[in-house]
Amino acid sequence: MSTDTRAGTAVYVYGVVPADVEVDAETRGVGDPPAPVTTIRSGPVAAIVSEIPVDAPLGRPEDLSAHASLLDAVAAELPVLPLRFGAVVTDEQAVAEELLEANRDDFTTALDQLEGKAEYIVRGRYEERAILREVLSGDDRMAELAKAIRGKPEDATRSERMELGEQISRTIEAKRAEDTQRVAEALAEIAVQAAPREPTHEEEAVHLAVLAETARQAELEEAVGELANEWEGRVQVRLLGPLAAYDFVVTRTPE
Repeated sequence: MSTDTRAGTAVYVYGVVPADVEVDAETRGVGDPPAPVTTIRSGPVAAIVSEIPVDAPLGRPEDLSAHASLLDAVAAELPVLPLRFGAVVTDEQAVAEELLEANRDDFTTALDQLEGKAEYIVRGRYEERAILREVLSGDDRMAELAKAIRGKPEDATRSERMELGEQISRTIEAKRAEDTQRVAEALAEIAVQAAPREPTHEEEAVHLAVLAETARQAELEEAVGELANEWEGRVQVRLLGPLAAYDFVVTRTPE
């Protein structure tokens, strides 16, 4: 279903889905107050949209959360090509012609490839004491530096502290690469694709996006659970999803 864009409003686009998708009339999206969500169809594809005032700035945490929550809820049930937060188009005609019609074949192919699949995120964070013990025990020079600064004033051991910090950082970076590869290999038979993400914390052990069939979610949870048991006391591991496939889909927004 769709409605004509009113004067003074624009169209916010969340993502692209198969044309036969029906949006619950109670679904709400971005905006203050949150706007009703509808679809604009063109042939075999449709855009999930809502109206927003042209003079209303986006960027509130509530807007970002609404955008992600809507797409993740859709991804749990059916294929969706997500647009990045903040995709605003002038009117419904532009959505239909410049977004959907101009990319119809690509969208149809991508949706077919995503059928029955969603993104999942594996995140792991090192236990600080455990990783420091592991790092220091594996390198005599770092162990010497740690001993040299223990109990001494910071000013008197500045160079040693800097050297130790740099070596610890490099070693953790190397271990992160190894542990991320370990996770990718453990999930290789379940995941269709895998894509490492940039770490968001210096003690992050794993930040890996995987594309997998939603029907195999239980297998994915079991495999991640086995890793969590293997790394108990060393790495805290968690699985997030199903989510929209941001890391595996690039959707062009019309100018």
